[in-house]
Amino acid sequence: MQKITKEVYLKWYEDMLFWRKFEDKLAAVYIQQKVRGFLHLYNGQEAILAGALHAMDLTKDKMITAYRNHVQPIGMGVDPRRVMAELYGKATGTSQGLGGSMHIFSKEHRFYGGHGIVGGQIPLGAGIAFGDKYHNIDAVTLCCFGDGAARQGSLHETFNMAMLWKLPVVFVCENNGYAMGTSVARTANHTDIWKLGKGYEMPCGPVDGMNPVKVAEAFDEAIKRARRGDGPTFLELKTYRYRGHSMSDAQHYRTKDEVEEYKKIDPITQVKEVILEKKYATEAEIKKIDKRVKELVSECEKFAEESPYPDINVMYDAVYEQKDYPFIQHKI
Repeated sequence: MQKITKEVYLKWYEDMLFWRKFEDKLAAVYIQQKVRGFLHLYNGQEAILAGALHAMDLTKDKMITAYRNHVQPIGMGVDPRRVMAELYGKATGTSQGLGGSMHIFSKEHRFYGGHGIVGGQIPLGAGIAFGDKYHNIDAVTLCCFGDGAARQGSLHETFNMAMLWKLPVVFVCENNGYAMGTSVARTANHTDIWKLGKGYEMPCGPVDGMNPVKVAEAFDEAIKRARRGDGPTFLELKTYRYRGHSMSDAQHYRTKDEVEEYKKIDPITQVKEVILEKKYATEAEIKKIDKRVKELVSECEKFAEESPYPDINVMYDAVYEQKDYPFIQHKI
């Protein structure tokens, strides 16, 4: 892993702040009904993505995740304007407006979604890794899911095969505490999700998901293990989301005081404090970064607002009709 230098800290600060403000803007336009359907925001979990990207080789490594998936493709290199346009349902979006919030995708940047089915991406992540191993491609797949998805039976089937075949995959549980709205303690008789890996003799462990340095170190070890052919790792990233599960979440399962307590260890604040303490930047220089971030978010919003909606025929390009389908009998 490349050293965590002044430049890395400054990049982390700017990236994480942009991801936060980008999604704050999405929340605002959602209330204005410019973005429809579901909207799941990443606020509070940014250190996981920042640390992961630092440990990855973005020229070949891959990522697949659940439906809380707006900022990951941006981190992987996707134009943020196109991500916002996709949420608006516009033709300039990553899937021409047909995927929306939960289905951002970029083959070019090796980001394989955005999946609306809880835990549906877990076997797919192992499948991507299997393909790389089969074709001798030197790439590692990060397969991310939430604490709620850790209860899916497909996780156990996938863990078993991934260990059996020593697949180059890192399984990542982003444990933000409440799944859709039920605490981890109420869904299992154990709260250490990472211990599920022990049943398959898979290297596993907990990680401070609010600190990008800790995240980067854990991912670096796991990615190196996968790349040298020693198989998967299961990491439980202990994190916290500041907003509800989705925009319709009334959040009756937690108190405002609890949220404020977690904001005291906000990953963006932690990184900013290091920058100031080590004199990597002055307050004035940080304000310039803040201004750049604000301008880029406005640019993304303007691009999405001014982009056209897709032609209705585009919708039919994604489906097909086979007139001589063999299992349908037409009565004469």
